[in-house]
Amino acid sequence: MIDLLKTTRPSATRDTLVVVDEPGRLKQLDLTRNDRQYLAEQLARRAGDAMVARLLAAKRREAQVISLCDNADHTLALVEGAALGCYSFRKYKSDEKGAPSLQKISVLAPEVSAAQLEELADLCDATWTARDLVNEPVSFLNAVQLSAEIRTLAKSAGFKVEVMERSRIEALGLSGLLAVNKGSVDPPTFSVLEWKPKDAVNKRPVVLVGKGVVYDTGGLSLKPTPNSMDQMKCDMAGAAAVACAMAVIARQQLPVHVVALVPATDNRPGGNAYAPGDVVRMHSGLTVEVMNTDAEGRMILADALSYAERYKPELVITIATLTGAAMRAIGTYGSAVMGTAPEAEFNALAQAGERVFERLARLPFWEEYDEEIKSDVADIKNLGSDLAGAQTAGKFLARFTTHPFIHVDIAGPAFLTRKDSYRTKGGTGVGVRLFYEFIKQRAGK
Repeated sequence: MIDLLKTTRPSATRDTLVVVDEPGRLKQLDLTRNDRQYLAEQLARRAGDAMVARLLAAKRREAQVISLCDNADHTLALVEGAALGCYSFRKYKSDEKGAPSLQKISVLAPEVSAAQLEELADLCDATWTARDLVNEPVSFLNAVQLSAEIRTLAKSAGFKVEVMERSRIEALGLSGLLAVNKGSVDPPTFSVLEWKPKDAVNKRPVVLVGKGVVYDTGGLSLKPTPNSMDQMKCDMAGAAAVACAMAVIARQQLPVHVVALVPATDNRPGGNAYAPGDVVRMHSGLTVEVMNTDAEGRMILADALSYAERYKPELVITIATLTGAAMRAIGTYGSAVMGTAPEAEFNALAQAGERVFERLARLPFWEEYDEEIKSDVADIKNLGSDLAGAQTAGKFLARFTTHPFIHVDIAGPAFLTRKDSYRTKGGTGVGVRLFYEFIKQRAGK
């Protein structure tokens, strides 16, 4: 038997089902802005995906959205859900029977400006591109090809890029990246992306660092879990996120100086592969004892963080499919976040995440976690105990920067084994919309 109680005042402390005849009535509820946004904008995105599913089933080539409301955010959210839900990776399909038929969505909405719709189109296009990159197999997208794709993005969007090859990487002493690459027949690359407008609101750049492991076998510490390598083409989802976010930032001419770094390689057990017990002197000069070659993402990100010191950034953010621990803690519904940056930076990033519904779960970053990565033979080791793996990985990264630092672990939401509304099966493009919204807020827009 369930108790049915009449109340006179709504509360945000209870799980809530809301019956409304128009979304505007949500303002009457005693809820935070984020709660109202979930109930309205996120439901609108899901409605857009449901709408496009019916259109695809009916083999429609064109559709129109006619708005009878005065809330641009709700209208744009519905269109966004439809556009993202329409995605399908078909490059290697011979049979086109299952290909999306919908090619155009017209929007008749007085409350939505042409500039807003153009911005949304750029954002959805970048998310589609990130999904494409994540879904590409390593047989095509090795580190060299990833850098070529970034060059293509830079040319079309208008940001600068420099791609460093092995000789330059060696000259710079990016030894963590080189160590991970030792087992591969393909060379590593290190890409430096920059958007520096003349009217930038920041004197020192925001630096984004994306993990670019194009395929991860675990190296000599071969992944032991059944089927654990099936999705490892997605281990460069962080690289896709920062590159595609840079494309939207540049196309929308946001007045914020942003630098993105992408260290890229695969991680294989061949040749002279780096081994457990090896000691690597990193770009920063710190020595790292290799405990497990499957903890490779932090090795290449550490070198990138050290390289980023030259920019004296006001904030540095890493994004990576870094740990199974984060995925076990958060699942596929959000990303784990941690670091040393001021609370205001975490709050701003969290607000951006709520805005685009790429939610962040803050993990503790206590000093005790530093004890987990102390080494008997080197400055630090690349693996802690079997507890708090996401935090010890974050602590490892924090040792390689002296600037405000946030780490985003997207191991859960980067690649889905089944469709979740507009987050389609496979690569989701997570991080693109998050970073764009974060930089847009920073620009004061």
